[in-house]
Amino acid sequence: MPRFSDDFLTELRQRIDIEQLISSYVPLKRRGKNLVGLCPFHNEKTPSFTVYPETQSYYCFGCGAAGEAVNFIRGVEHLDFVEAVRFLCDRAGMAMPAEGYDDSMAQKRRRMFEMNREAARFFHETLLSPRGQAALAYFRERGYSNKTITRFGLGYAPDTWNSLRDHLRGKGYSYEEQFDANLVQRSEKNDRKSYYDNFRGRVIVPIIDPRGNVVAFGARVLDDSKPKYINTSDTLIYKKSLGVFGLNYAKNSKAGSLILVEGYMDAIALHQAGFDNAIACLGTALTGEMARLLLRYTDEIVLCYDADEAGQKATRRAIDIFNSVGAKLRVVHLSGGKDPDEILKNYGPERFRSLLEGAANDIEFGLMRAKDGLDLTSDDGKVKYLSLAVQYLSTVSDPLAAEVYASRVAQETDVDKAVILSRIGTLRKRRRIQEKNQRFKDVQQASMKEYARAAAQSGATAKAIHAEERILSLLYMNPDFWPSVRETLSQEDFSDETNRRLFAALTERIEAQESLDLTHLSDTLSQEEVSKLYGLCKRSEKLPGSKKELADCVRVLKEERQNKRGSAVDVSSMSDEEFLQAIRSTNRKS
Repeated sequence: MPRFSDDFLTELRQRIDIEQLISSYVPLKRRGKNLVGLCPFHNEKTPSFTVYPETQSYYCFGCGAAGEAVNFIRGVEHLDFVEAVRFLCDRAGMAMPAEGYDDSMAQKRRRMFEMNREAARFFHETLLSPRGQAALAYFRERGYSNKTITRFGLGYAPDTWNSLRDHLRGKGYSYEEQFDANLVQRSEKNDRKSYYDNFRGRVIVPIIDPRGNVVAFGARVLDDSKPKYINTSDTLIYKKSLGVFGLNYAKNSKAGSLILVEGYMDAIALHQAGFDNAIACLGTALTGEMARLLLRYTDEIVLCYDADEAGQKATRRAIDIFNSVGAKLRVVHLSGGKDPDEILKNYGPERFRSLLEGAANDIEFGLMRAKDGLDLTSDDGKVKYLSLAVQYLSTVSDPLAAEVYASRVAQETDVDKAVILSRIGTLRKRRRIQEKNQRFKDVQQASMKEYARAAAQSGATAKAIHAEERILSLLYMNPDFWPSVRETLSQEDFSDETNRRLFAALTERIEAQESLDLTHLSDTLSQEEVSKLYGLCKRSEKLPGSKKELADCVRVLKEERQNKRGSAVDVSSMSDEEFLQAIRSTNRKS
């Protein structure tokens, strides 16, 4: 792929302050000359994501995500390299080069956006046509006005096999393009491919991202047949783990918070009733990625899941996720209906507004759950409640909030507050130790599993894989070492495919006497490859490193090629202990 010039990428990097960039996505706290926060790329309770202003880089000691501004935007915004560069150029007020770079992926994404918009227009026009009478009646029964139907672009997919397919084909979109967007399905029989509409005989709800692009569709049957809902699968422009309905409107609300409900039908009903900050997750349970996305637009989330047991279970899980990313939470206790739509129909908007005003914060909700089914007038009930309450309060990160609610528990149970606080402190200390130990164990086992997988897939030993990675970090940090091994080390000496690509990218730039800046390397490496390279260097930056060590690592690879002692073991079904045993055994043999 033709690359941007190094001068252009260097100027872009100089214009972007990584601290300002990342802090617009992640709350950061200063720790010495660096900054730390909760990683935006995986769920964690203890901050392991570190930003280094001096080097304009970041590294997560938990999941290994690493790099600089371009790689961060690629990951957090789910963009390819060219799109990430364009995103940062817009932020920095720089113009993109007129030519000289491969924009094919960005063009493919733009074409998919346009095709989805055309599909949304087709569904909406079909709804308003004679073919859509039953679907329009369905929306009318739900109480949706013409304004609401138009505002959300609601539509209908006719109960045929090729209506949308042929319409889009007539607009110049190939069957393969439609298949890539999950608008059609593909069948292969007798070496022939046939395509048919994915959505048939269903009402359609377009999913629009915060930038106003139609990225996906939700579809519901008109009766109670199964499956009731189907949604667009992951595509080039849509990830279910980030799918949020209504955010394109809710982000502009003056309410100061976001109301999170279970389904898009509830969200539409709330918008029509005047609650323009309602949103819904799509096709999957709440994820950490969704939570972090929402915190870009507000610092307060109001959870309003269904009142049934499944809804309450989802509420508890959502509380844990939002707490892990530092969100301010309130929880609505629904009474008078199983979901927001039913309450609006039965009692009107004012009743729902009063429920919002009476919403408990997450700590109050947790204590209410602890009380469920217990008789606090009995000693046995008090003891059980105390046990559950202090266990819960020990998980509250804000010590002042924990102390305030410890006072409430003390009053409810006639137990000295100091005793309760002492117990909370003991549990909190124990939990910190457990989390620290578990985190170390997880990182260690993840690293060992990765070595085992790479060894099994490539037929190399774990020792050889480690040698490959050490070579990469040594060359990245000491490019002047390269001449000492140029004649003895080649790409073929590497067993792991990713390591081969990293070696080729590094040595190509070293040979050309070009910068090894991560921004420049990002032009030819994937986001994951950049993270891996920088992670290898970050983990070994305090090791001295020498030409002798480099030569020793090269010798290990040469011996590996000669002896082929790696065993192609099937690691897919191994337990963690089996992985550890396999690695220990491999290292002993090596």
